[in-house]
Amino acid sequence: MPGCAGSLQRVKDVLVTHELHDLMTPEKNVQRIMWTGTIWFVAAVGSVAVALGLLLATGWRPALLSAGLATLFWVGAALVALSVGLIGWSGCPILEVDVPTADRNKTRTMQAGTMLFIVGGAAALLAVLLGPAS
Repeated sequence: MPGCAGSLQRVKDVLVTHELHDLMTPEKNVQRIMWTGTIWFVAAVGSVAVALGLLLATGWRPALLSAGLATLFWVGAALVALSVGLIGWSGCPILEVDVPTADRNKTRTMQAGTMLFIVGGAAALLAVLLGPAS
């Protein structure tokens, strides 16, 4: 299959000659994550405070949920709490090691924190919506 060999060579050439764009260098990425991570942290804490505050103000309590929904709610709440910690750590302006390692670690924790915030928040709110009206 001569066509495949040519395609593979083109892919190899692109991978070998591909360089990081200036915006994606470890130094700039770490600076960006530390700056935006602080904003995401404030947004995450604020959104949790508003959502939970409104629920509690209406008289809703987790004890109103059945066992299965209570488990879903508390697992979701734990994921959200973990996510806020990960996002907060990502935005912390302290580098624990060298810049390339910090880039890798902060990128991964920001991505994981964002994913867990979405999944945990959706799980906790689903439990609330499926539970009884207060």
